Parts: sequence; C-alpha cells; structure tokens
Amino acid sequence: MPAERFDFPNAQGQKLAALLDRPDGEPRAYALFAHCFTCGKDIHAAKRVADGLTALGIAVLRFDFTGLGSSEGEFANTSFSSNVADLVAAANELRRSARAPAILIGHSLGGTAVLAAAAEVPEARAVVTIAAPCDPTHVTGLFKDRLEEISTKGEVEATLAGREFRISRAFVDDLAEHKLLERIANLRKALLLFHSPTDEIVGIENASRIFTAAKHPKSFVSLAGADHLLSRHSDAAYVANVIHAWAERYLGAPQGASEAPHDPKVVVVRETRQGRFQQEITVGAHRFLADEPVDVGGLDSGPGPYDLLLAGLGACTAMTLRLYAERKALPLERVTVELEHSRIHAADCEDCETKEGMLDRIERAITLRGALDAEQRRRLLEIADKCPVHRTLTSEIDIRTVERPEITRP
Repeated sequence: MPAERFDFPNAQGQKLAALLDRPDGEPRAYALFAHCFTCGKDIHAAKRVADGLTALGIAVLRFDFTGLGSSEGEFANTSFSSNVADLVAAANELRRSARAPAILIGHSLGGTAVLAAAAEVPEARAVVTIAAPCDPTHVTGLFKDRLEEISTKGEVEATLAGREFRISRAFVDDLAEHKLLERIANLRKALLLFHSPTDEIVGIENASRIFTAAKHPKSFVSLAGADHLLSRHSDAAYVANVIHAWAERYLGAPQGASEAPHDPKVVVVRETRQGRFQQEITVGAHRFLADEPVDVGGLDSGPGPYDLLLAGLGACTAMTLRLYAERKALPLERVTVELEHSRIHAADCEDCETKEGMLDRIERAITLRGALDAEQRRRLLEIADKCPVHRTLTSEIDIRTVERPEITRP
C-alpha cells in the first residue's frame, strides 16, 4: 500500500511532515522510525526498512524532524533535545490516532534519539538502533573544524552532506548535556543493535559501548559489508527481516485483529504488492519474505522459490542425520549441507528414465564433522536419501489446485 500523509504538530505547534506506511490488513504492531542527522523521512534506508516491515505486517511512521525536509521550523533553532521531543510528539500522535508504537527504530543520530526518548514512550517494548553513535556529541565531528568559530560567533553556516546548515552554539551545548549511557543502563526495554564493522561515519566502537551499557535483553547484529546509510537495498531488507523476527518475542497479540489465525499446519503465501515478486510467507507464528534477485526484476528481499525448496531439503537432510546419529550414538559433531539446483538435458542423465527434454537436477554435498569411520560415513549418506523431503521430491506427487473465495470482513 502507498504511504499515507500523517502530519502532526511538534511541541511548538509547528507541523511536522510524516508518512505512515501501513500493511494490508490490521497491523501486527506500529513502529516509529527516526532518521539520521540532516537526513529525512524519504532517505532510502528509512523507506526500504519501512517497506520491509509493512510487508511483514508492521506499520511504520517516519517523519522529518523540525526544520528538515517538509517539516516546518528552522533547523538552526533545533537541538538534540528538540529531536527527542519530536519523537515523543510523533508517538503521542500515533497513540491518539491509531496505536502507540511498540517498536522504536533509529538510524544514526536518530538511533541515539530513540534511546533518549524511549523512557517517554511507555508502550514501546522494543528499541532498535542502526549505526547509532553512543553519544550525541559524536555529530560535532562533522564540523569539528568550525567548533571554535561557533563558540566565538554563536552561529555559523556549515556544509553537511552537500547542503548548508546553520549550526548554533546552543545546539552544540545541548549535545553535551545528555548523559546517554545512563539512560541506556535504565532502558528497561529489549534492545537490538545493528552496526557495520566497516562503518566509516560512526565507528563500531559506538555499538560496543551501547551494548556494554545496556542490560538484557539485548542483541547485536553485524551488518558486514554495509555502509553507514544502508545504500544497498539488500542491507535494508535484511535489517527489516531481522527486526521483525527479533521483535516477535516482545510483541503481544495484535490489538483489534479481526482475521482468525491460520491453521499452524497450513503455509500461507500472500503478495505484499511491494515490487513484482515479493511474497509474505506465514508458517504458524513465523513470517518471512520470498523474492527474486534484482537482476530479474525482484527486490532481493528474501530467498527465491527454488532457494526455499533447497533449504527445505537441506534442513530435512541435516535433521534426519542428527536423529539417526543420536539413535546410534555416532560421534557426529556437525552436519553441513550445500545444495544447488540446475536444469540438464535428460540425455545427460544415465540413471534417469526420461531420455528426452530437460530435467531438474539438485546437487547435494554433505559435510560430516566428527570422528566417524568409513562405514559410519557411508551409512549416514545412505540415510540422507531417506529424509522425508527427499522422499517427497523423488516420489510421485499429487498437487491439487482449487480456487478459494476471498473472505470479506466488515
């Protein structure tokens, strides 16, 4: 669904420009997203993370802080404190108009801001930071060569991200007043940190300090290879998927949900209408995405259909070998299964009954770690062919397709 306008007033009565990304149907929960310093709600990272979360049933409110983007006010009159106040105002508006945010998400300085604002949003049960500084004063590094001039003149024009901004002494002084690590220690909410070890804007040591200061439950996810702005679509999609899977533990049942729960034995696949191919897959309490690579028109936000097929066979293989090894008391330490799908000419398959046209081939390589003798290894490879999914794929399968009428709910 396209994002809807959701403008709201800040503490001074100035209108802040906002967009609410809603999923199809009743949202599982609401999330509030805070963008990076001098960025805006439309930055690629914010939009792509929002797209990924709405595809998984979570509504996301993203907005421009005072004086940025389409929001009213002057940036020169803002501060880190006003950013925190804007976040609280956004949460209040969500609470009034829809439902208070259960998840607070912040990118870069926005992550620092959500850590500072979390205590003022009691309904928020989960806090997520992406490449966040551990101290708001970190942003002064962007204009460190002008700090003395700011102190002397009271205000200067500084070029940040290719644009001119007025930076005041009051802004710098306000940054130094926040004791963020103390707030993190008293967060009393689940915390998830994302950070790239090669982030050149906000170093990985910031994540370490936040993680050390926080109390459990807390989690850290490395965004290896990602840049500070999550410029690659796949990185933002990965963040959305991990947030959803992680936050499920801390979210209660969706309020006001009218749709009856599906039979946990039934796998449900539904178009998200994001991109050409993206699908939401629901398996009991689990939700994840399937998609296709960008080079064939997809968003690369999840594994493809054949990837899922191979994953099912690989998982079944490893589970079957583990059960057999336990039953026979074999010294099997770990199983790794690598699979690849291809199409081959039937004439190239000596053992196949079909001799014309094309055939599907799955190459399965199994690594068995442990002090196993030759006979035990041979037997384990035999057992691999007996896993239930393997038997299903190599037996006659009866697939019946029917149309199920859409249920219209009031």
